[in-house]
Amino acid sequence: MTPANEAVLDLLPIPPEKAQTAARLIQGLDGYALEWLSGYLAGAAAQLRLKQIPDEAAPAVATPVAVPATRQPLTILYGSQTGNAKRTAEKLAAEVEAQGLPVRLVRADAFRTNELRKEQFLYVVISTHSVGDAAEPPDDSRGFFEFLTGRRAPQLPDLSYAVLALGDSTYADFCGIGRRIDERLAELGAKRLFERADADVDITTVADPWAREALRHAQERLAPGPDQARSPAPAANGVVTFLRPMHATWTRERPFAAEVLVSQRIVAGSSAKNIHHVELSLKGSGLRYQPGDALGVWPTQAPELVDRVLEVLDLDGTTDVAQGDEHLPLSQWLTERRELTVLTRPFITAHAERGQHDGLLALLQPPSAAELARRLQQWQLIDLLRNHPTAWDAASLVSALRPLAPRLYSIASSQEQVDEEAHITVAHVDFQQDGEARWGVGSHYLCGLAEGEQASIFIEPNERFRLPKDAARDVIMIGPGTGVAPFRAFLQQRQADGASGRNWLFFGNPYRHSDFLYQTEWLQALKEGLLTHLDVAFSRDQANKIYVQHRLREHGKEVWDWLEGGAHLYVCGDADHMAPDVHTTLIEIATEHGGQSREDAAAWLKNLMNEGRYARDVY
Repeated sequence: MTPANEAVLDLLPIPPEKAQTAARLIQGLDGYALEWLSGYLAGAAAQLRLKQIPDEAAPAVATPVAVPATRQPLTILYGSQTGNAKRTAEKLAAEVEAQGLPVRLVRADAFRTNELRKEQFLYVVISTHSVGDAAEPPDDSRGFFEFLTGRRAPQLPDLSYAVLALGDSTYADFCGIGRRIDERLAELGAKRLFERADADVDITTVADPWAREALRHAQERLAPGPDQARSPAPAANGVVTFLRPMHATWTRERPFAAEVLVSQRIVAGSSAKNIHHVELSLKGSGLRYQPGDALGVWPTQAPELVDRVLEVLDLDGTTDVAQGDEHLPLSQWLTERRELTVLTRPFITAHAERGQHDGLLALLQPPSAAELARRLQQWQLIDLLRNHPTAWDAASLVSALRPLAPRLYSIASSQEQVDEEAHITVAHVDFQQDGEARWGVGSHYLCGLAEGEQASIFIEPNERFRLPKDAARDVIMIGPGTGVAPFRAFLQQRQADGASGRNWLFFGNPYRHSDFLYQTEWLQALKEGLLTHLDVAFSRDQANKIYVQHRLREHGKEVWDWLEGGAHLYVCGDADHMAPDVHTTLIEIATEHGGQSREDAAAWLKNLMNEGRYARDVY
């Protein structure tokens, strides 16, 4: 041992052998586990200090007094498709708990609907998952939403509630699910404590003020009386004790700078697609993820697009712009902080009013909903600015534009195999509009990074998209295009675990010769027996287009047998067409091979989802 090491040991507050035991204890733990362990040890230290205080000197609150059983805890119910609603609900629950108030946090699919009539104090935080022009509840909220909006929902005269709706204003029915829940609770006789808030992709702008109001009401309603300690009720009364901290070391708000190790195009030069396999280093971050999780990436806008916006508006990029306490040059706001490739309804409204464009204002009225949806899908900011010229000053422009949001990509690797790395599969979104290039900000940014450059990233857990805990269970994976990414991680994990369950992959893309993503890996897995079945659908290799749902139907009897035998089924990819078509096909399989009525087949599939045996990661 070197003198330096001996000096370090001399400074330890515990014996060296205890330090070695601690080092062994934390080996292999992820960030969440380490932070929980830190909190646990801090709590043990606090208890020890309390025992050391003489009885006569012990503080009056040493023995907490529970809130009376007649006072129900606050229930915070959340429904989340990509994690935003979950994260927002967790943050609010932690703030309520920090005030010593009784609270329980419940994911919508874990909420027992027959207990709704007993609830007295409820906050709902729920996102709207849009499929085309239709608003749908998140997968984890379908059962709750159907119950609440159905005929079996009870009258709720004793319930006080508030709703925070999350959505995306680029879709026609903005925050539609949250709005319907809010209105339905009122219809059932519940008392709305304060107005619903509808949050766009820049969630905190709306969510933070709503949460402050929610916390104020919780304090007024649940604060202990003068004879009671400010302490939460025991867990037996339904109060959640958070064993995991709300924030990891590296988070969405504090991302990690990950070096690009590999960025490789994985389709042939003749392909109409441009798909990259990107490998990022997590070395030194301590970040851990599980197969099924997503990688959040904070992109930046391309300099040429920023220049176009500045040119068409005749603005100087060096102009200093203040937003809150932050001062940045306009060009930096546009490059790092604002959306330029996504056009939103609020900005169209502001632009139309500012420029007095009657045609645009008419587009925002209900009769023009279809045309507005088309514009939102096809146009970007630059198209609006050029087709409807309007003068903007720098400060007003920055204030009106939506804050830039991170993009999420399914992780295509297992850390059991790649260790301190995360792999993703990125389809470069690029097209021509009026003879000029357009692109998606996230994919354009990632595909433009050279090896050795860095990307700001974080891990977005997806607890509803997990491999079965029982490694003997069979797994069916349906992932056309880049939707196949998480299943690469699944297979790596199944191999590392020595899982005895069978694995079946359905993959599709336009052409076999140019678009067969990870072809070598799948064929090797099939040869080694890691993949039991590999069924592919290359839609344009023949006159009649064939998609994954067609392959699924062809093997309907065996798919039914696998599912009846306890298999888990996963779907990842396009939400507008593929996922609904696969869902319909599964219902048809149940009717044809399970002898069920269509209604019973739909209920069977819903039950699979509730059991966690049918999971979707669609976008």
